Amino acid sequence: MFTQLKNIDTAFKHIKLFSYLLIAACVFISCFAIYKSYQSSDNYKNHIYILANGKALEALAADRKDNIPVEIRDHVKVFHQDFFTLDPDDKQIQATITRALYLADASAKKAYDDLKEAGYYNNIVSGNISQTVNVDSLQVDINQYPFYFKCFATEKLERSTSTVTRSLVTQGYLRNVPRSDNNPHGFLIEKWEILNNQDLNTSTK
Repeated sequence: MFTQLKNIDTAFKHIKLFSYLLIAACVFISCFAIYKSYQSSDNYKNHIYILANGKALEALAADRKDNIPVEIRDHVKVFHQDFFTLDPDDKQIQATITRALYLADASAKKAYDDLKEAGYYNNIVSGNISQTVNVDSLQVDINQYPFYFKCFATEKLERSTSTVTRSLVTQGYLRNVPRSDNNPHGFLIEKWEILNNQDLNTSTK
């Protein structure tokens, strides 16, 4: 009889141990499932779907700090293209300059006012000149704030009889501002100045 009780006690201990192990396994599986669900939710939030030409394209969201150099380069490039791309049309000049001035502070407005006072834009219109700019390279320093940049570009002024190619070098700083429709990158160019803007060559047509 004592042997039978001993066997029952041993079996009870085994069942008890098995129950503890089963409970522990259930808790582990539950915690793992919750963790994976949160991880999956975070990954889902980082995916953006862009509708283009009727097709949904997936894009991956990232922290802004990972994209700062890229965004700075595009911001500076767009500013220079809007500021220096001119056609012999008063409305076009005003429209592109207005877009550019949303991306920079009073230093760009001062440069525009100086050029306007000197009759630069009137000469563009009266001379039927088309001016374009191509940004060749950009130096960006993100180890300091505001972020410093130096832009190297080439200007082309096309007349009916000739084409003038100019070297353009500018520099400035960028600080963070809220994003908007007029400033999608959320940067503002400060202390912008033209370091060099001289003719390289002239070709006749």
